[in-house]
Amino acid sequence: MEPDLFTAAAEERQEKDPAGSPLAVRMRPRTLDEVVGQQHLLKPGSPLRRLVGEGSSGPAGPSSVILWGPPGTGKTTLAYVVSKATNKRFVELSAITAGVKEVRAVIDGARRASGGYGQETVLFLDEIHRFSKAQQDSLLPAVENRWVTLIAATTENPYFSVISPLLSRSLLLTLEPLTDDDVRDLLRRALTDERGLGGAVALPKDTEGHLLRIAGGDARRALTALEAAAGAALDKGEAEIALTTLEETVDRAAVKYDRDGDQHYDVASALIKSIRGSDVDAALHYLARMIEAGEDPRFIARRLMISASEDIGLADPNALPIAVAAAQAVAMIGFPEAALTLSHATIALALAPKSNAATTAIGAALDDVRKGLAGPVPPHLRDGHYKGAAKLGHAQGYVYPHDLPEGIAAQQYAPDALKDRQYYEPTRHGAEARYADAVEWTRKHLGRKRS
Repeated sequence: MEPDLFTAAAEERQEKDPAGSPLAVRMRPRTLDEVVGQQHLLKPGSPLRRLVGEGSSGPAGPSSVILWGPPGTGKTTLAYVVSKATNKRFVELSAITAGVKEVRAVIDGARRASGGYGQETVLFLDEIHRFSKAQQDSLLPAVENRWVTLIAATTENPYFSVISPLLSRSLLLTLEPLTDDDVRDLLRRALTDERGLGGAVALPKDTEGHLLRIAGGDARRALTALEAAAGAALDKGEAEIALTTLEETVDRAAVKYDRDGDQHYDVASALIKSIRGSDVDAALHYLARMIEAGEDPRFIARRLMISASEDIGLADPNALPIAVAAAQAVAMIGFPEAALTLSHATIALALAPKSNAATTAIGAALDDVRKGLAGPVPPHLRDGHYKGAAKLGHAQGYVYPHDLPEGIAAQQYAPDALKDRQYYEPTRHGAEARYADAVEWTRKHLGRKRS
């Protein structure tokens, strides 16, 4: 909301005594050029550049935007920069505390400011996904008529949490998780900048690495942990933040895990082998080590998808859809919530019945092809839809299985050199037992010899 007397006084005190504010607040960028990460949204002529008055003159004014991204990626920061850089009237609301009444009051104020003083209004609405449909509906006239330029922030997928009419009247800008390099730049800036720690303490590489793991791409979390650890180090009279001091401060031990070295592959291997061995507790242990060490959740999800086909296959046909759904969810939500999704998938895969029959089947088939065992496609299976195909004997004699009572035609499908090969040997584990029965029945009706 627009600052009242007390809010204005608090902001004035904050400017006079910035040390009283949290480090994350003091280090907020003052311009778009100081923003870390999100460079794909900050190019010349971008909607955010236009919002702060860069190239926004003329009949094509700046558009309302919806900022979608994980926590700590800079949604509030970008709105703050706009509020400082623009000459427009800036109003802030939180969907946690505001309702339709507050929204209408802002809109009425915007219309008065526009009509009476020619002043445009920018409305920053945080957590818009918490607004009901009716509350979001109340924004439509103001956005459509550009009484306000809306900047809305959300951590949830707007296609599910924001009404379609509001989406269609706004530009959706997706914020990417900050990289380790982004967070590292931010930490080093906070260490030396007068607004931050002003060089009071140093940050050794091992402590910095642990801070990056703790942060998980969340800038606010990184700065909060840095401030706490720096305070503890200064209280001890230390000139640098030791790893042990950081561990004591944030109560999280540094996991021995090198994401670019042996530990990366060893722990990932142990996770998959624990799932293969159906030891759900060991699997969760290795998953926790990867999460705590700041492993890319998408890497973990990819390994789970491979495991679902390699070690479970048709013993549980739901395993792969679960793993794929987990990968999609992880890509959308990121850490910390992604830990729940990865746990869900890991438990399901570890407890699923196991079969590597699909793995060995394609392996055997590929081995034959690589040995040169292929041969021409049987004539009756070849394409017969073009002129002259019949004269070549293509598609002649082909039996259409749907024309037969049992839906299966006893004709040769494989090339001559492979007509008796049997690659798929199903187990009797879990749901694959019914596939074993189906294979036995179909091979018998195809006239195939038992291998």
